[in-house]
Amino acid sequence: MKISQLLLPIDTVWPRVFDAVDRGGAPLNIQIRRMIVRATETGMLAAETRLPSSRQLASMLGVGRNTVTAAYQQLMDEGFLISRHRSGIFVSPGIRPAQIRTSPKRTADWSAKFVVRPSRLNHITKPRDWRSYPYPFLSGQYDPGLFPTNNWREAVRATSSVQEIQGWAADMIDDDDPDLIEQLRVQVLPRRGIFVQPEEIIITLGSQQALAMIVQLFIDRETPVGLENPGYPDLRNMVSLSTQNTRFLSSDEDGVVPDQIFSGCHIVFVTAGHQCPTTTVMSAERRKLLVKAASRSDLLLVEDDYDADLSVETDRDIPSLKSMDTAGRVLYVGSFSKVLAPGLRIGYVVAPKPVIDELRVLRRLMLRHPPTNNQRSLATFIALGHYRQHLAQAGSVIAERARLIAKQLPEVMPSCKFVRGEGATSFWIEGPPQLDVRFVASVAKAQGILIEAGDIFYSDAADGKNHFRIGFSSIASNRIAGGLAKLGAIVEEQCR
Repeated sequence: MKISQLLLPIDTVWPRVFDAVDRGGAPLNIQIRRMIVRATETGMLAAETRLPSSRQLASMLGVGRNTVTAAYQQLMDEGFLISRHRSGIFVSPGIRPAQIRTSPKRTADWSAKFVVRPSRLNHITKPRDWRSYPYPFLSGQYDPGLFPTNNWREAVRATSSVQEIQGWAADMIDDDDPDLIEQLRVQVLPRRGIFVQPEEIIITLGSQQALAMIVQLFIDRETPVGLENPGYPDLRNMVSLSTQNTRFLSSDEDGVVPDQIFSGCHIVFVTAGHQCPTTTVMSAERRKLLVKAASRSDLLLVEDDYDADLSVETDRDIPSLKSMDTAGRVLYVGSFSKVLAPGLRIGYVVAPKPVIDELRVLRRLMLRHPPTNNQRSLATFIALGHYRQHLAQAGSVIAERARLIAKQLPEVMPSCKFVRGEGATSFWIEGPPQLDVRFVASVAKAQGILIEAGDIFYSDAADGKNHFRIGFSSIASNRIAGGLAKLGAIVEEQCR
């Protein structure tokens, strides 16, 4: 028998092959299969190496023997492993690790080759491991406790039959899943008072791609563009890469003011539903004035309705700008990122057909179309009534969290002013002029508290140095009181 057929010493090889399993992660048998495949592909396990018995490996990992047996059997079915009578389980003789070769590379002077330097712009930054913090007061992040896991699984299973796979696995070129378009028309957009034809909708990779394509389609170096200030930093960065003619809009308690600055723009971007980041809800009367002013001044109005539908409060009853648009001036951008999960990456644009036609070709040049399996799963999720149910349940939880925070904030941060538009998933907080929020955020982070400094939302960071945003879509309700008490102590210490 070859040396490689012997069971390798447990204390030297197996700890490197079999990491500890993650009890909260993927199914255990899948984790074991991944470990073995990784080890064979990287050469840690050579061909014909004998693996531990199912009993031995189960003991090593602290899992059931049936779990290991199922993992071994699946890998035998797929040709990674073989079973030899009365000898054990072995790595298949035909398995060969990938040949990884490295060679010295010359380092080019890339700085002289870039046309633009996006990395030099100011961006929102959040820790990648934010879920490991006990008090993540972040806006727009995923809350596992609110995600409708079982209902989503049902939708995915329903779209995983042979017939369904044949429907969405083909190259759609520049088309979208017709079922998702229909569900948007029938169940989603009417909630915002929007009634359109299929050819007036395009699916995007979240609202981020939607905004980026609109910028690319309508803005050149001389185009006068109106932006909110404070406003969405990523949009400001997109626009700054395209034009030298950014104009910051005037605002008051009702929202953007349709004054001379507004009228002098070619295209204007607004967050009327909940202004980013202040959460202010634009009044119905102001929305009417903006739509009329856009028509009168022959400008395009982009409505970024990034968190529509989640509210169970009265702001949902205010008509969207698009619903008031009779002249085809409003381009409506929506997304499921805030409502369901950011990782879903499905957004959409509603606009007149000529605009959608151009966006469709532009998108094709970038990526053809967003993944159709995700589109079909979401369409099925909506069609089965799960979307409406989720909105009601999640909206109620969000409203309750908002009430908890609104009650506690004056007690723990008496030196600060705070505002939250009805239905918003965050509070916008203004401290006294001497408050250095960047310092507060640093101290808070060290204590497990994450907040968003407000200076990033302003064209001039100095204007927002004493502002910050606390979101509550990603923090469990039972963590709010303790987190706010700790945060309040930090803030008040700096306000003295």
